[in-house]
Amino acid sequence: MPETRLSSLPVLAIDVGGTKILAALISRRGEILAREHILTGAGDGPEMVVNRIFSAIDQVLKSSYATAGIHSISLAIAGAIDTANGIVTLSPNLPGWHDVSLRSLVEGKYRVRTFLVNDANAAALGEHYFGAGKGMKNLIYITVSTGIGGGIIIDGQLYSGASGGAGEVGHMTIDVDGPRCACGNTGCLEVLASGTAVARDAIRRLGQGDKSVLNEMVNGKVEDVTAEKVGLAAQNGDSLALAVISQAATYLGIGLANLVNLLNPEMIVIGGGLSKMGDLLLEPARQVVRERAFPLLSQAVRIVPAQLGDDAGVFGAAVFAWEQTAS
Repeated sequence: MPETRLSSLPVLAIDVGGTKILAALISRRGEILAREHILTGAGDGPEMVVNRIFSAIDQVLKSSYATAGIHSISLAIAGAIDTANGIVTLSPNLPGWHDVSLRSLVEGKYRVRTFLVNDANAAALGEHYFGAGKGMKNLIYITVSTGIGGGIIIDGQLYSGASGGAGEVGHMTIDVDGPRCACGNTGCLEVLASGTAVARDAIRRLGQGDKSVLNEMVNGKVEDVTAEKVGLAAQNGDSLALAVISQAATYLGIGLANLVNLLNPEMIVIGGGLSKMGDLLLEPARQVVRERAFPLLSQAVRIVPAQLGDDAGVFGAAVFAWEQTAS
C-alpha cells in the first residue's frame, strides 16, 4: 500500500498501564473513532496480559472505521522500553515483565507494522500535539498514577536518549534513606509521591490510630484505602488525608525542582490519576519549585494539569507511529 494512502489511515493505539489497558483507533485529525477498555490484571503475569492486549485490539478492529485498514498498531507501555528492538526490558508495575518482545508478538499475530514506546513518552507526545503543551518547544510531561513516569520534549521533538529510555523521572532518587521502590532502589520519587505511595502512607497512619473519615469510607477495612479515596477525603477537609497529600506534593515538588534546574522547560504538564486532585496537589508542588529551583528558571516554567486525561497515552502512541513513518 503506498505511503500516501497509508498515512491517511488511523492508528490502532494501545496504552498498557499497571491497572488498565486502553485501545483506541486514532485518526490523523486527533479523533477517537473507536475504543476498548480492559483491566490489566498485571498480577497474572505477562502471558495473560498479552492475551488481554490481543482482546482489546480484536474489539477495536471490529469497528466499522477499521474496515478500510489501519496505518499501524502502536503500543505504549509502562517501564524501561527498548524502542528500537520492540522489547519491554523491565516494567516495575507489571510483575514478571523482563525482556518481553511485545512488538514482535503483536506484529506476528496481526501482520501489520507495530511500534512500541514508553507510556509516559507517548503521553508527552499526546499532550504536545493535542493537549496542554500544544505549541510549546520545550516541555516535560509527568504522569503521577500507580507509578510515576515522564517524557521530555526538546526543541519540539521527543527526547528518547541513547537507548530509548529517557524520561524515567519516577526513578530519580529523592531520599537516599527512603523506602524501597519496585525498581529495586530506595527513595525514588515514585515510591514517595505516586498513587501507591499516597495509599500506603494513609494506611500506615490509620494503622497508628490516626483519626480520619477514610475509616468510614472503607467500612473499617483500611487495606481498601486508595489514592482516589484519599483525594476525596482531602477535598472534604480531612486532616489526615490533607497531610498525606501535602507530603506527596512536597516530594513531587522536589522532583520538579530538580527537572527545572536540569532542563529549564517552558512547561511541565502533570497527568495521571493524582493530577485529578488539581491544585490540592499541584499548588504545594509549585511552591516547592519556587523555593528550591533557581529563580530565573522557576519563573520561566508553568506547571499545569494535563488536558487529555486518560487518553494522552493513546494519542501519543499514534503520534509516535506517524513520526516513525514520516518521510
